[in-house]
Amino acid sequence: MKKLPLILSILALAGVIALAVISLTKGSSKKAEPAASEANANKGAIVYFNMDRVVAEYDMANDLRSVVETKVNSISQEVTRRQNKLQKDASSFQDKVNKGLLTQSTAQAQYQKLQEQDASFQNYAAEKQQEIAEEQQVMLNQIFDAIKTFVDEYNETMGYAMILVTQGDILPAPVVTGEASLDITDALIEGLNAAYVKEKGKTE
Repeated sequence: MKKLPLILSILALAGVIALAVISLTKGSSKKAEPAASEANANKGAIVYFNMDRVVAEYDMANDLRSVVETKVNSISQEVTRRQNKLQKDASSFQDKVNKGLLTQSTAQAQYQKLQEQDASFQNYAAEKQQEIAEEQQVMLNQIFDAIKTFVDEYNETMGYAMILVTQGDILPAPVVTGEASLDITDALIEGLNAAYVKEKGKTE
């Protein structure tokens, strides 16, 4: 009787369900007000902010990340439950085959059934992976759209000539270094969080 390479390697599918989730909803539709920690750049200046810090310190992103992680954990638990059951059934079948406890026809029928269950499980795991990937992409779109909307409104008040975004720690790009007075990261984080508190208060 053939071995069950596909079934016995199901554990590899567990690693497929992973998350690196960051998310948030739309920012407030009201005009962005200058934050108390406003940078000292003059009107017409070219300023910049650190996207990594904004994403990490945006309260809305952190709140929604927790919600998404809870959902992903629930999905992962269900995938693991189904995976363990299938692996248990496969091991039991293989043990019976090795001990000669099944007739050839019965073994073939059970083997075919296990193959079908394995295929069904792999399709299920793939669907869940796609579901998570789609949610992550939508949430990433939401966070960047919210930040862009806030920055546009913020600059209507501040009147900077250009606002650049930089990312990375070792060699951040596109702004490798700059005067501290041109870094508006703190001001944006404070403004975004203030807007979130107001919006959150309306829904509670």
